[in-house]
Amino acid sequence: MTSRLLPLLLALAAAAPAPAEVAVRPEAVSAAALVVVPAGTYAPLLRQRDEPAEVAVAPFLLEARPVTNAEFLAFVTAHPRWRRSRVGPLFADRGYLAHWAGDLELGPDAPADSPVVRVSWFAARAFAAARGRRLPTIAEWERAAAAGFAGPDGAKEPGFQATLLAWLTRPNPAVLPAAGSGRPNHFGLRDLHGLVWEWVDDFSTAMTTGESRADTGLERNLFCGAGAAGARDLTDYPAFMRTGLRSSLRGSYTVPNLGFRCAQSLPAAPPSVQP
Repeated sequence: MTSRLLPLLLALAAAAPAPAEVAVRPEAVSAAALVVVPAGTYAPLLRQRDEPAEVAVAPFLLEARPVTNAEFLAFVTAHPRWRRSRVGPLFADRGYLAHWAGDLELGPDAPADSPVVRVSWFAARAFAAARGRRLPTIAEWERAAAAGFAGPDGAKEPGFQATLLAWLTRPNPAVLPAAGSGRPNHFGLRDLHGLVWEWVDDFSTAMTTGESRADTGLERNLFCGAGAAGARDLTDYPAFMRTGLRSSLRGSYTVPNLGFRCAQSLPAAPPSVQP
């Protein structure tokens, strides 16, 4: 997706008039609590030769759990253009909310408190904007997800990596458990691992340097086995999985085990006043 096309698609998504009356507002369903993720660093798994080994991440707010079906139902009720029968193919593929019983009916395969899945990046962004929030960046999400259960660095925590690998080897259940039912990590965030994959705002930059895989600025060896030779950690299989997933996505894609949670920037600290 080119940098010129994306703003046009986003503008089209927001152009439809709002309904005169709605039965449910998004605010009627309580949003997940926001948790402060302190400032830190993110070490990209794969990077260009001229890119830094670590990226500074400013403190930010992240929802404690993924967005639920009930929350997304309130959103599509208030914003009909994002209902399953109305969303355009540019913004969501045919799998969009396909496990719901109807436009405004969840059904047995989509319990109200389970994480919403089969939502496109466009829809997730629209939901976050309606909440006054946004999707986290890759650096923010990875910074939050790097924390272990007992400390800020899961890589140093015995058994943490094994827990992540165990999830990757299990088949997805037909009906997902409740969002937020997992063990909280060091920051108090739940289900960053072990429940669903999650959209991030800049997913399309996961393995590319240009606007698409066809760009001449692309470091092509990132898409073959040789690209792993310069990886930060060859043993971090979950990170390879996340990077591979993000690089395979398009904004309209919907995936049975791909959900999202919202983030929010912290206000900038006022400048100090010198006497």
